[in-house]
Amino acid sequence: MNDWEKWEMHDEVRLSPHERLVLLQIEAGLRQDRRFARRTGVPRRTSWLSTAVLLLGTASVFVAVMAVRTSDPALLWCFALLWPLTLFQAFRLLCRVTRRRPPSDARTCPWL
Repeated sequence: MNDWEKWEMHDEVRLSPHERLVLLQIEAGLRQDRRFARRTGVPRRTSWLSTAVLLLGTASVFVAVMAVRTSDPALLWCFALLWPLTLFQAFRLLCRVTRRRPPSDARTCPWL
């Protein structure tokens, strides 16, 4: 369903085609504004953080297993560098999942 069909469904308010076009352009501009979306609590469509946590976790486990099997110092150092990054990203994901929406009048600045 496109934006024009949505407008045809709402019969309470009659807008001219020019007014509809202007309103659709305003809504499209607001959808592209990341700060506005963050303040209103609109969920993001892409989930790069969960994909990053999954890939980092898989890589960490693989490097840890190979480091233990081969006792290679380079692999041990790779794991030592990769594991804290994995934990940090997993913590960010956990915070995002458990975060409650703030009241609409509160001005919060998320640091994660």
